[in-house]
Amino acid sequence: MKAFFAEEQKRHDPKAFLSSGAPQPNPEQPERAERLLAGARATGLTIERPRDHGLGPVAAVHTPEYLAFLEHIFARWQRIEGASAEVIPNIHPLARDGAYPASAVGQAGYHMADTACPISAETWQSALWSAWSAVEAAEAVISGAPAAYALCRPPGHHAFADVAGGFCFINNSAVAAQVLRKQAARVAILDVDLHHGNGTQGIFYARPDVLTVSLHADPVRFYPFFWGHADERGEGPGLGYNFNLPLPRKSADAAFLEALGVAFQRIRAFAPDALVVALGLDAFEGDPFGGLSVTTPGFSRIGEAIGKLGLPTVIVQEGGYLCDALGDNLTAFLTGFGGKQR
Repeated sequence: MKAFFAEEQKRHDPKAFLSSGAPQPNPEQPERAERLLAGARATGLTIERPRDHGLGPVAAVHTPEYLAFLEHIFARWQRIEGASAEVIPNIHPLARDGAYPASAVGQAGYHMADTACPISAETWQSALWSAWSAVEAAEAVISGAPAAYALCRPPGHHAFADVAGGFCFINNSAVAAQVLRKQAARVAILDVDLHHGNGTQGIFYARPDVLTVSLHADPVRFYPFFWGHADERGEGPGLGYNFNLPLPRKSADAAFLEALGVAFQRIRAFAPDALVVALGLDAFEGDPFGGLSVTTPGFSRIGEAIGKLGLPTVIVQEGGYLCDALGDNLTAFLTGFGGKQR
């Protein structure tokens, strides 16, 4: 299996976010990349540097208005007297189908769903290299590799076509799926992160060519709250092409694997030509967010089960936060996947 990561992805270094109204240290730290790199290398993988793929693959799933915002907002923000060191919104529109604000403050609220995605001087370049890692992995699969791993940091699955959120700026899983569509008529995205992949769902919600399936902690009392419920099935041509499997809090290996079996039934019925796995390791029992209770051996079983689907697969890193077992959990998943493929 090939693996991709660029050192520039470490430069994004957010300092704080609001949790229940209180400032907290931001858990999406560069150290995550170091732990994940160690976990990938423990399986014998060699980490390759992706190429600069330009804006094309990113612009295929994000609006030009949003990409221009991400590229320039930090410099604009610094011209505001008394502004915070990082771009953090303080106002949001009740509806997003009206006028587009000219001010940096208004645009921050328009394009940022929450306070968990602060933008600093290095965010734009780090997010681009993260996306390019996903592009490189998808191109490797198109070229014949049975699977490839993209160590995407910052992560991406909470980013909509024109909105950042939940530590995410560019939707790496969506970018990978769109690249795969150059060769694959149908692509499935399987999101196994603790949190629902609301941005990924939003990007493909009206499309029948990409099936989105997500296993996650029930959002009725958990982030992202407003998305990820079982009755969200898609709309228009995409009706029936979105499938959510919310799990009760603290669900452990057995419940997760049972839901994974249900997800596989839907994926097989879609008959995809390729698969993107949005790999969140934050479903771990010891993750700081504490929503689910998957064990390290459980991640090996999850990887093994997904590998047995036998599909050309791009594995895109999503969540998984600083704890002693973070690298071990990645090792377990990749070993299970790679060692048990049919």
